[in-house]
Amino acid sequence: MGRTAVHTTAATALVLERLGQHLATARIRRGWRQEDVARRAGIHVNTVRKLEAGAPGTGIGAYAAALWAMGLLEHLADVAGPERDREGATLAAARLGTRARTGPQLDDDF
Repeated sequence: MGRTAVHTTAATALVLERLGQHLATARIRRGWRQEDVARRAGIHVNTVRKLEAGAPGTGIGAYAAALWAMGLLEHLADVAGPERDREGATLAAARLGTRARTGPQLDDDF
């Protein structure tokens, strides 16, 4: 089974590179070698190298495993949290529109 090429934009490449740098920094702060992350995460050391290089074809599961090994996994779920998706919230609100109340009208005549 062959691997498919991953198309990346310049913005995507920059973000993956930055994420890889962050993973490397977290590893170095812990005093770990790439081999240590690989062993703890249950992934191959070449995969750790790819993560730290920001390789676009590296699977999200490998990122999750490395983050878990370093105690940082909880932050991954927040990446696309609904509270961060301003554009999606705006589009959803526009589709909903405003609702008008139907029924008897009340007056202030006492």
